[in-house]
Amino acid sequence: MSSVFHRTAKKNYPLAVRAEGMYIYDQDNRAYLDMSGGAAVSCLGHQHKKVVKALCDQINQMSFAHTAFFSNRPQEELAGRLVEKFNQFGAKAYFTSGGSEANETAIKMVWQYWRAKGLISKQKIISRIHSYHGNTLATLSASGNLPRRRVMGDLLLEWPRIEPCYAYRHQKATESLQEYGLRAANLLEAMILQEGAENIAAFIAEPIVGASLGVVPAAPGYFSRIRQICDQYDILLIADEIMCGTGRTGTFFAHEQEDFIPDIVTLAKGLAGGYQPLAATIASSKVYQVLQESNTGFSHGHTYVGHASACAAGLAVLEVIDEDRLLEKVTQQGNKLQESLQQAFADLDFIGDIRGRGLFRGIEIVADKASKKPFADTKKITAKLHKLTMKHGLICYPGGGSEIDGLGSHILLAPPFIIEDQHIELLIEKLTAIFAELFDE
Repeated sequence: MSSVFHRTAKKNYPLAVRAEGMYIYDQDNRAYLDMSGGAAVSCLGHQHKKVVKALCDQINQMSFAHTAFFSNRPQEELAGRLVEKFNQFGAKAYFTSGGSEANETAIKMVWQYWRAKGLISKQKIISRIHSYHGNTLATLSASGNLPRRRVMGDLLLEWPRIEPCYAYRHQKATESLQEYGLRAANLLEAMILQEGAENIAAFIAEPIVGASLGVVPAAPGYFSRIRQICDQYDILLIADEIMCGTGRTGTFFAHEQEDFIPDIVTLAKGLAGGYQPLAATIASSKVYQVLQESNTGFSHGHTYVGHASACAAGLAVLEVIDEDRLLEKVTQQGNKLQESLQQAFADLDFIGDIRGRGLFRGIEIVADKASKKPFADTKKITAKLHKLTMKHGLICYPGGGSEIDGLGSHILLAPPFIIEDQHIELLIEKLTAIFAELFDE
């Protein structure tokens, strides 16, 4: 009997013992094709030799030196690389160990930013329904993931939320995609006017919604209008790129394709490719200067901020992405993946939508294609998908599926950037068998 407090009680987990490239192997040497990078983490696949070597070299030289006393070379070099890619002079990178910490850091930055400016009433964070920003109390308060929020009851801060930009379900038949994007963005202005701009610290959003909705890009023009609204009402804009950033969509930052620049952007997941826990909160010069010139600076910190070994892994991951020109491959293979999914499954009665960008794709499963009605919760489609994908040796990220929230079940795909055509073909074979078994009733 295991002494581990596992994520899910009464579930038997296979024991992962080794990994290589696109595959993880269990104790019985059974191979699992990793088509979601775990949770959009393993962007370079498993056991990439250059990253492993860089990590081992750093550990052999110095694993850890507390950043309350020292900086370290990997932290300095990685920060320089990230700020250069952000392309905003004077920006600074703050390193933590995971996405929740990165977004928690961002929230504390905006709070302390407004306090430093003497605007202490600006405390509320506006977010979107069906968003996900982390599992600490503050980040879950900012999240619009309804099932996770229900579990916590009334312990969370009640901050305002607006509808997501979700064309599949919310675009009207009478409006263009651009018209819908503008209408969805203007919901932010309406919420600001309702709550009072003097009470709003920031708006946080994923440029492409990940786990909560199953890879939903915004409509054209949406984020440009969001940026205008934030500027008009003096509100900071946080881009949560924990899942969709670090090259996942074909550009290093997802917001590069949305024609806006955030005041703060957060990264994690693929930032160190799973080789070490690592996240970054990148603050623009506008934010950093106010905090640095205040009496208290930025009051925050964790033990593993700027961890040398973690930053060494992150630095190696970025070097591989750049040297191997993997962003080009993300776009090319992402297009092939989308085409293959469309050809194989778009006409099936239970497939509502296939969407995404780069190597970040989602498949939404519905009971009725015309009405987009989700399957009844009693069908447990998402839970069955979890079991069937593992049974068929496929790692993907099933989620959603809620009559209460009006969401279909979805499969999130975020394969490593090293994916080849044969892996896409094998994915289609496995999903075909999984769907046949799922709906063989």
